[in-house]
Amino acid sequence: MASWDVLRELDNLRREIDQAFRGGYSRSLGGSFLTPATARRFPLVNISEDDGNVYLEALIPGVDPAAIDLTAMRNTITIGGERKPFAEQKGQIVHRAELGSGTFSRTVELPVDIDPNKVSAQSRDGIMLVTLGKAEHAKPKKIEIKLS
Repeated sequence: MASWDVLRELDNLRREIDQAFRGGYSRSLGGSFLTPATARRFPLVNISEDDGNVYLEALIPGVDPAAIDLTAMRNTITIGGERKPFAEQKGQIVHRAELGSGTFSRTVELPVDIDPNKVSAQSRDGIMLVTLGKAEHAKPKKIEIKLS
């Protein structure tokens, strides 16, 4: 049997109240599992490009790829989804439950316009890899210089 430490419980309560006033406690207040400050940055992304494509890598650990909504338009991409709540087993004592659950959405501005018909995505090991074909008007054009 675990002993009850009143000082530790009071400290935990103080932290939870502080988080609630900062807008970061979602379990009792509902809403997203992310605080307002981190919601703008989840999922974390890397963006790169070459002559024909823009590449986006998004870090989405613990999120089922089938539960992700991906929308591309002009020069933006929106990644949305949901992380399922922690499944507590019967008879199990939970000591920490820090991995949040809930919905998320992030819109990222891309460096160029893309063609929404040339977008593909795959997910592996908690990283979603998205290839976005550039719109024809956004691709670099080689200009031939005529000699006179």
